[in-house]
Amino acid sequence: MEPAFQQLAVSALLGLLVGLQREHAAGGIAGMRTFPLITLLGTLSAMLADHFAAGGWIVAAGLVGVMGVTAVGHVLRRGNNQGEVPGTTTDAAMLLMFAVGALAVVGPISAAVAVGGGVAVLLQFKPELHGVAKKLGDDDLRAIMQFVLITCIILPVLPNRTFGPGNFFRLDAATTVALAVLNPREIWWMVVLIVGLSLVGYISYKFFGRNAGILLGGILGGAVSSTATTVSYAQNAREDRSTVGVASIVVMIASTVMYIRLLAAVAVVSLDFLRTVFLPAMVLMLLTLLPALALWFRERNKPAAMPKQKNPTQLKSAVVFGLMYAVVLFALAAAKHYWSGEGLYVVSFVSGLTEMDAVTLSTARLSAIDPTVAENGWRMIVLAAMANLISKACIAGILGGRRLAGRVALLFAIPMLGGAALLLLM
Repeated sequence: MEPAFQQLAVSALLGLLVGLQREHAAGGIAGMRTFPLITLLGTLSAMLADHFAAGGWIVAAGLVGVMGVTAVGHVLRRGNNQGEVPGTTTDAAMLLMFAVGALAVVGPISAAVAVGGGVAVLLQFKPELHGVAKKLGDDDLRAIMQFVLITCIILPVLPNRTFGPGNFFRLDAATTVALAVLNPREIWWMVVLIVGLSLVGYISYKFFGRNAGILLGGILGGAVSSTATTVSYAQNAREDRSTVGVASIVVMIASTVMYIRLLAAVAVVSLDFLRTVFLPAMVLMLLTLLPALALWFRERNKPAAMPKQKNPTQLKSAVVFGLMYAVVLFALAAAKHYWSGEGLYVVSFVSGLTEMDAVTLSTARLSAIDPTVAENGWRMIVLAAMANLISKACIAGILGGRRLAGRVALLFAIPMLGGAALLLLM
C-alpha cells in the first residue's frame, strides 16, 4: 500500500474508533461519521501543506474549521431544544483527533496510532477515572502534588555536575578523582525514584483500604516501606498481644517486597548490575517469602487492619533520603579509595542497619564506574540486607515485645543463613 493510502486508512480507522465510543457513550454533535471526517481532514490538510510554501496555514485553517463546526453544532442544538448540550470532552476529542490525523502524515504513524487509541481508552473509562478521583482525599492529592514538586520543579534546577572534596580542599589528583562522586541532579534522581516507588504503594493502600488482609497488608506495607511497616505492626502487637502472629507474617511479607523494590531500583540505575545482583536477591526473597506463606496459610482468616500509612512524598523526608544517599555514596567511594574492598563491606553493613534504598542505589551507581564494585557489589547488597533484617528484628523486639521479637528472629534466621551461605559459597 502506498504511504498516502496507508496514512488515510489509519486516520479513518482511528476516527471511527473514537467516533464509535462517542456515539455509544454520549451521542450529540459528533459520532461514527463525524470523527472519521475530522481525522481525514487533518490528514489531508497535512498532505496539502507539503505542497505549499505557507503549508502551516492550511493545517491551521483546518483546525479553525473544526472549531467552527463544533460551535455551530452547539448553537443549533440549543436553538432546536435537542436536550442537554454535551460537555467539553467531545469538543476536545474532536480537536485532538484532527491533530492525530495530521500526525499520521508529519510524524511517526505509530505515534498517531498510540495517541488515537489512547484517546478512545481515556474516553471509555470515564466512570473508573471519576471513581479514582473520588477515592483520593486531600492528603492523597497533596502527596501527588508534592511528588510533582520533587520531580518537575526541584529536579530540573539542580546542577548536573560532579562535586567532591577536591572542589574545596587541595588533594592529590587520584584522591580528587576517586572522591568526586556527588552529582546533585543524579542524587535527586534517586530521590525521585524511591519516592515514586513509595507513592505507588501509598496510593494503592488508599484503594484497598485498611482491611486489606494479612497478605495484601504486607505487600502494600513493603511497597511503601518495610521498616515503617515493621514499626507500625510492632506497635499494634504491643497493644494487642493476639496480633503477634499476624504482625510477624506481615513483617516477613513486607521484607520480601523489599527485594522487589531493590531489583526495581537497580534496574533503573544499572541493567548490568541487575544481572549480577538478581540471583542473590531472588534467593533471599524466596527464603523470606516461603516461611511467611507457610504461616499465612494458618493465619489467613484472622482479621488484620492495616495501620495508616504516612505520606511518603514529604519534602523533609525526600531531603533526608537525598542526604543519606549522598553520605552512603561518598562513604563507599572513600572506603574503596582508602581501605579497598573490606571498607566497602563495612559501609554496606552499617548502611543496611538503617534502610536498604540508599546503599542499593549507591552500589548500583558505583558499579557503573568501578569494576571491583560491579563484580562484588552483590556481596555488599547481601550484607546490607542481612543488616537490615537484624535491624528490623531489633525494632520488633523493642516496640513489640519479646514474643514478637522471638517469632521475627526465628523467621529471619532462614534468610540470614541463606545470605551467609551465599557469601561463603559464591
